[in-house]
Amino acid sequence: MNKISFDGQTVIVTGAGNGLGRAYALELAKRGANVVVNDLGTSVAGVGQSSAAADKVVTEIKALGGKVAANYASVADPSGADSIIRTALDAFGRVDAVINNAGIIRASAFENVPDEDLDILLDVHLKGTLYVARAAYRVMLKQGYGRIVNTSSAGGLFGDDTMACYGAAKAGILGLTNSIALAGKPHGILCNAVAPQAATRMGDNIDPETAQKFMALQKLFVNSMSPEFNVPLVVYLASRECDSTHAAYSICGGRIGRVFIGLTAGWEGPRDIAATAEDVREHFTRIEDRSRYSLPESVTGELMERVGTITSQLPA
Repeated sequence: MNKISFDGQTVIVTGAGNGLGRAYALELAKRGANVVVNDLGTSVAGVGQSSAAADKVVTEIKALGGKVAANYASVADPSGADSIIRTALDAFGRVDAVINNAGIIRASAFENVPDEDLDILLDVHLKGTLYVARAAYRVMLKQGYGRIVNTSSAGGLFGDDTMACYGAAKAGILGLTNSIALAGKPHGILCNAVAPQAATRMGDNIDPETAQKFMALQKLFVNSMSPEFNVPLVVYLASRECDSTHAAYSICGGRIGRVFIGLTAGWEGPRDIAATAEDVREHFTRIEDRSRYSLPESVTGELMERVGTITSQLPA
């Protein structure tokens, strides 16, 4: 089996000073990549700033004989995001892949969500992912090649009752990923999202009850909730060998699976006048029926699916 190699390629990993980002960066370096280690050095709640986390990973990569450059900018600042890409270009001359991993976490009951939590979580996760991806995309367009891996979350894809702001930001990343994928595919730029679950320092900032439940499951999961179990998928998606795009993947307890949004066959209402709420009530079971579904690839894809259905019903 041929080993996936990153020789001559430059990969940016944001939030690479700890946890998942560190694990990604080390594995990529082992596979020959030039790695840009970005980390602002904040707490898991987004407080403070330090170069220590990034510098430690840089030292580890150099000890492996790898090529590496550090960047300490905030992804939540457009100029900071631009500087991350400049670091890659100045050090290595190109950007082959970006792993948007930087993130923070804050949890609270929905009725108590502070306004500032919404602002900072959207800034770091959603805006930060957009800013870094946008800056890298511009370089990738000129190259005619690129891989972008964004980090969503089960908290955004499936929800969590104590992380409304975090979930909103992470769900937004899925929509962003889909749009980048559609724009980039004709230019050789592929974009996917991952929803990793791992025991990292991020768990220090979740509510105690959830943390207790999580710890109780550790024996069952053995080692599979460690950051390293999330690395293989992310490395593959960032590689030249990957041809998937416009997709989201879950990693949980040793299982890797694709997450998708499907559309049920639904109920065909009238097209000349709008249905009533009573009509919807009468046909709601059919609307909910998931035995048949489709996977529209875009807004236009859904419209064209309806055009095909309607056309097929017209008299010959």
